[in-house]
Amino acid sequence: MKKYIINRLLTAIPLLLAISFLCFVFINIIPSDPAEVALRVNQVAVISDELLEKTREEMGLNDPFFIRYFNWLADCIQLDFGISYVNPQRTVLGEMTRSLPNTLMLAGISFVLVIFLSLPIGFFCAVYKDSWFDKIMRGFIFMTTAMPAYWVGLLLMWIVSIKLDLLPTSGIGEGLKSLVLPSVTVALTYISTFIRLIRNNMLDNMKQDYVLYANVRGLKQKDILTKHILRNSLHTCVVAVGMSIPQLISGTIVVENVFAIPGLGTLCIESIFNRDYPIIQTYVLFIGVLFVTFNLLFDIVQCAIDPKLRKEEA
Repeated sequence: MKKYIINRLLTAIPLLLAISFLCFVFINIIPSDPAEVALRVNQVAVISDELLEKTREEMGLNDPFFIRYFNWLADCIQLDFGISYVNPQRTVLGEMTRSLPNTLMLAGISFVLVIFLSLPIGFFCAVYKDSWFDKIMRGFIFMTTAMPAYWVGLLLMWIVSIKLDLLPTSGIGEGLKSLVLPSVTVALTYISTFIRLIRNNMLDNMKQDYVLYANVRGLKQKDILTKHILRNSLHTCVVAVGMSIPQLISGTIVVENVFAIPGLGTLCIESIFNRDYPIIQTYVLFIGVLFVTFNLLFDIVQCAIDPKLRKEEA
């Protein structure tokens, strides 16, 4: 187990370096001059060549490419991501930490909805295969998987908020009540995915020999379904659950803009329109690090709980 964790950590380090390098490259191949963008955002009336050169020098843009990359990487390790072009008095880290709680709250509520809805529905779909309940849920999965998040959000807003006047349409002024519709919108696609995943895994496990032996031993059907089939089916879902967490956080970018929630997604879209390159760069790096970190953590968790994987590693 220790050897596996060390190997996974050693694998993650070059991957994180590659992500940081790509983030730096993509920002630097944008044709716009960051110095000129910074001056225009700060509403400098006359941008002369001397002022441009001075700004480039202050921003370190005249240094060689790899010097700039390693300087930027060293600053990132120290959590210094630079200064926002739009708000020079604010740091990028400050802007990110200001917006992060709203995104985490939205993603957290969505994650709870995904787990508490997909698990029982997927279980009963497998137990009552081809029943009316299973057919309705499969139709629901087909429809919700095909619907984009922004369209679902607008549809829920129109029906629940405008027609029925039950919940607020946007913002977070009313606390958790304001996050109900956005959370349902974010969670809907993942609920469909996990229902299908749990159902298919349970149906596969029902064909295994250990289920036949459990029936021969006279175990209760309830115990066979919950303690054996469901438990073994969830082992294969661990990594999918782990990867859904960064997906939920990154997937809020559209929903936050539809419901006007001041989170990371809204900050990223505003930064794109304002060409606030440091914030865009940090956001992409943050999402990449999240995916690598959660993939690493849940790979280790799966290895710890799955006897087959532990045996292979041994």
